[in-house]
Amino acid sequence: MRENYAGKWFNASVHTILLLAAVSCLIPLINIIAVSFSDSAAIDSGFVWLWPIHFNVEAYKTLFIGSRVIPSFLNSLNITIVGTGLSLLCTTLAAYALSRTYCFGRKFITLAMVFTMMFSGGLIPFFLLMKSLGLINTYWSLWLPGLVGAYNLLLMRTYFEGIPTEIEESARIDGCGEWRLLVQIFLPLSLPVIATVCLFLAVGYWNSFLSVLIFINDAEKMNLTVFVQQMVQSQSMLMQTIALQPEDLENMSPEAVKAGGIVIMTLPMLIVYPILQKYFVKGVMLGAIKG
Repeated sequence: MRENYAGKWFNASVHTILLLAAVSCLIPLINIIAVSFSDSAAIDSGFVWLWPIHFNVEAYKTLFIGSRVIPSFLNSLNITIVGTGLSLLCTTLAAYALSRTYCFGRKFITLAMVFTMMFSGGLIPFFLLMKSLGLINTYWSLWLPGLVGAYNLLLMRTYFEGIPTEIEESARIDGCGEWRLLVQIFLPLSLPVIATVCLFLAVGYWNSFLSVLIFINDAEKMNLTVFVQQMVQSQSMLMQTIALQPEDLENMSPEAVKAGGIVIMTLPMLIVYPILQKYFVKGVMLGAIKG
């Protein structure tokens, strides 16, 4: 009885701590959304907290009509979709190959991949490499270096190794080759880890910032993250970025425009994450425990 009572208190304490942590993460986001839908007077007075005051959408009108938010959004979408697809394809193929015990040099290749998690050549040699390959100011400078991430590779390889060998043997008896075995057997059984890696890759590409600043020179190719950073950086940069006129500040605060940009930037990930959440925990846990 005492152990049951202590267990209930422990569970209640854990849930309370997790609830407080979730609320502490959620309140700033709600505040940003409220600011983006409030008018200038309410924001300047500091009355806006968790709900909009004097609801208006002028900030979003200004962003969509008078700025490059839509082209920047499309650039981010292009970077994310193509980059995630290429990385997921290459990571899956590499992980499947390294999960096979008959793969030549699999231990050396795995150790080499792990080595890259701890050491790198540095930013300047990396930039010189991209320049020598002629990838500056192209999205390939963002896609090519991250085609196969070491962590995602190890996660997926461990998951593939956890699939029972009896399934593979039965498939081979039925005449399955390597490609058919991967496509028809391994991939359907690996949806949790594939969704997990896909989420990791999508978030990484969507939030690309430093690599875009370093390798992309054309303003028309900048993604949404850089666009929002330029707006938030300073008042003068905001005026230049969205062509905001002084008379426009009567019903709309620059803070509302900045908040609107942040909301637009975070909204896609807020939509995608709940869809993949049911696979997320299962994929990470199974990939971490097995092997």
